[in-house]
Amino acid sequence: MKKIRAEILSMQVIPNVDAGLAEKFNLKPYQRSLGLFTTTIDDIGYTAADEATKTSDVEVVYAKSFYAGAAHPSGPLSGEFIGIIAGASPEEVKSGLDSIRNTIENNAYFEAINGDVGHAFYANTISSCGSYLAALAGISEGQPLAYLIAPPIEAIVGLDAALKSADVSVCEFFAPPSETNFGGALLTGSQSSCQAAADTFRNTILNMANRPLDY
Repeated sequence: MKKIRAEILSMQVIPNVDAGLAEKFNLKPYQRSLGLFTTTIDDIGYTAADEATKTSDVEVVYAKSFYAGAAHPSGPLSGEFIGIIAGASPEEVKSGLDSIRNTIENNAYFEAINGDVGHAFYANTISSCGSYLAALAGISEGQPLAYLIAPPIEAIVGLDAALKSADVSVCEFFAPPSETNFGGALLTGSQSSCQAAADTFRNTILNMANRPLDY
């Protein structure tokens, strides 16, 4: 399976954020530093931001996908996603950004369907979620997640099969079309169940792509 990795377009640190901006981001009094990053694939950005909350003393205070996806950015440093983490010091924020870089460059990736990078899905099993995805999913930190994303029809068919294949439940449903015209869900269960769901999601989409009109 061909892996599709995200590109980090920008990483910046604001060592001592302005009080007015801190108020807009609802920062806690001790959160004086911000780390900002943009990347070409949004779901990888969300995954990486969550991972940073596990490895560094930071919180995700802003995370958004851009409309229409990476093919239509507002500028060369925009891509498909912006994430902002906050911490008490520049050092903590830089540690968080280092973690984000490691996840994006080495761990999280989309997969090309039949080798076509223009037709892709995300089937990532997270053995232990951090504070960001836990809050999004409405579960406790440390619980496993299957993070499943695909184009609209592939996502729905794949999710149905994944839910039937393993002892997992839907925490968050991303109804298609999302800002980037995809769809999917966060599923939770045991780590082995999440992995089984992700595997079924993958196999179902691959089979469907080979027979898109076979109903």
